This record gives sequence, structure tokens and C-alpha cells, in this order.
Amino acid sequence: MTKTIPTMTSLDDLRSFIHLTLCEKENLLAEQFAMKELALMQGERLCGVQFLLKGPRQIRLGAIWTADLNRVYFYDTRGERYLKVDLPQRIPLPEASCLEAA
Repeated sequence: MTKTIPTMTSLDDLRSFIHLTLCEKENLLAEQFAMKELALMQGERLCGVQFLLKGPRQIRLGAIWTADLNRVYFYDTRGERYLKVDLPQRIPLPEASCLEAA
């Protein structure tokens, strides 16, 4: 599946893109379902962020942003990857303290 990638320069832009993409997968209204974020650590270094969205009827969707590759992997309710997006611009890493640790 090919996805049009908007210009993203911050973690907030990335959050919005991921949230909308996950909601589109199951035809969910984005404003009705919040997304949770977990920091992915490699030793003491933040290496990515896992995004989790819980919908109705036990729908659970997820995405993982790998900072090193600047890539986002999207997972459906069965845990199968359905989309891989290479981001055109680097996104600055947030402080690990502002995210929950996985």
C-alpha cells in the first residue's frame, strides 16, 4: 500500500500522521480515540517510539517509529504489519523522560 506522506518536522507532526493513519485502517473517528506512546530504549538511548491505539470491540492498532532508520511500521488488529513508511525528513528525538518507558 502506498501512502502520501505529509511534511513532518516535529514529533507532534509524526504523532498526528500516525494517529490518522491508524484510525483510517479501521474507519475510526480520530477525535474519539486517544493514542498512547511508549519510549523504546536501547540501553540508555532512546531509539524509537511505539504508538498504541485502542478502539471499540477490542480493536488494537499499533505503529513503531525507528529513529535510526527514520521509518514507521504500522500493525493491524492481528499484529500483522500492513504498511511501512520511510519518512523523507529526520525528526528530532524527544527527551526520553517525556515518554513512558516500554
